Amino acid sequence: MAIYAVGANYDGNDVSDEFIDNNIAGPGWSITDAPELHQFVRSLKVGDIVYIKSYSPGSSDIIVKGIGIIMDDQVVTNNSLVAAGRNIKWVVTDSFRISKPTEKYNVRLNTMYEEFHPVVQSQILAKLF
Repeated sequence: MAIYAVGANYDGNDVSDEFIDNNIAGPGWSITDAPELHQFVRSLKVGDIVYIKSYSPGSSDIIVKGIGIIMDDQVVTNNSLVAAGRNIKWVVTDSFRISKPTEKYNVRLNTMYEEFHPVVQSQILAKLF
């Protein structure tokens, strides 16, 4: 099991609620535009934890908009919301903030990434369990 962050900003539109309402998450870009993100989605495993995150440059907080679990090994490609996604059971749907930790792992602005910071991991797990 691993913890992953996924952004939900599609060209300035927050699709967090749509992710939660449709039990899904993933990038909106086509495989032609973002083959690396499609491969990333395929690498996720059943039982992995995913959280929807929002982070602006210079912000002191990571905003978490939902936490869920990947429910099956299917890669969803026929959904109008995501170009490649995973089926997720959203367990936590209330937004909360995590103070951005001091870190050298400069990925907070990425669309998707594995979460390695122990402070962020522990706060995600505390909300989940």
